[in-house]
Amino acid sequence: MKNIFKHIGPGTFVAAAFIGPGTVTVCTLAGVQFGFTLLWAMVLSIVATLVLQEMAARLGLVYGKGLAEAVKTEIRTPIFKIIAIILILSAIIVGNAAYEAGNISGAMLGLDSFIVENSIVISEFEINYLSFIIGAIAFAFLYIGNYKVMERLLIGLVILMSLSFLVTAIITKPDYGAILKAIFIPKLPKEGLFMVLGLVGTTVVPYNLFLHASLVKEKWKGVEELPIAKKDALVSIVLGGLVSLAIIISAAAVGNIAITDVGGLAKGLEPLYGSYARYFLSIGLFAAGITSSITAPLAASYVARDSFGWEGGLKSRKFRSVWMTILILGILFSSVGFKPIEVIQFAQVANGLLLPVLAGFLLWVVNRKSVLGVYKNSKLQNVLGLIIFITTIILGVFSLLKVFGLW
Repeated sequence: MKNIFKHIGPGTFVAAAFIGPGTVTVCTLAGVQFGFTLLWAMVLSIVATLVLQEMAARLGLVYGKGLAEAVKTEIRTPIFKIIAIILILSAIIVGNAAYEAGNISGAMLGLDSFIVENSIVISEFEINYLSFIIGAIAFAFLYIGNYKVMERLLIGLVILMSLSFLVTAIITKPDYGAILKAIFIPKLPKEGLFMVLGLVGTTVVPYNLFLHASLVKEKWKGVEELPIAKKDALVSIVLGGLVSLAIIISAAAVGNIAITDVGGLAKGLEPLYGSYARYFLSIGLFAAGITSSITAPLAASYVARDSFGWEGGLKSRKFRSVWMTILILGILFSSVGFKPIEVIQFAQVANGLLLPVLAGFLLWVVNRKSVLGVYKNSKLQNVLGLIIFITTIILGVFSLLKVFGLW
């Protein structure tokens, strides 16, 4: 068991990041509205995540630098270098602040089944104090600044999250034959295109490309450990994918009724499968929110450090100042009454605009011989990467059209 956990690490951060409240919400809606029909889209989303995260891990171990630092080093023209850094910083700082508010709101929603009275009134403002408790938990683990401590915490929470959602799916006694059919025989129902794009968009998370490339350097040293890093990514991301599939399966059990988020799903499952289903789902949502609340600020700090060339590690003052800013913004936005759906919509805008840009940067960097030498992308990896890149562009266009009511 010790040897198993020895070779698990950065991939867990990736899984913890993409299985956040946004993913839980989108998977819930996919299951409620379309049943098992879109399970194939979730599988393809996981494949896309594996392809891109393998590139990020390879970059970190072989080149020894994060994605932001690699882009900054390889772009020779000063004006283009400045534009690239601005785009990257905008993607991570602005986008992660939006994600963080949604992460904390999701963790709060998971606690609603256990804590009924969770608000206090100060002057004319109603403040949900659970956001401060969740923020304090994330703050404590980030402030400790010990990679191994955060790694073990996230491994534990990802396991808890996985068991919670998988048990919930099993409780609903799904038709396993229908599940296999939906995975291997793709169907796109009417009005299902945007949901497919949503599943891809919530799984291929922009900041994970930066986080993974930076974290593999914390865990392993040198290209000789690349096979271990690839295995770690494969196991962790596939496990995260199983969680997403389990959420869709659980949501499909309640049928096409008026459910808009996972809180409604928990209440919908209770009369059908008992209170245990509700509690398992709530625990899973809490774990999803708290893990993403740690990874989003951490990724922002890594990007800022690489972009500005800061010295020092997890405990440096500049590194801490970035994640503190992201965490505080998330706490404030989630505590003063911003609706989670509004936060998720803003995150969709950020994701839609910036994911194609970041995926493009990654593809460009991992094809440069000056960066990866003999470890640069193969033809197959480039074909898969190009398909994913084009998909992210389509995702961005349709997400923006949908958010602004133009489609």
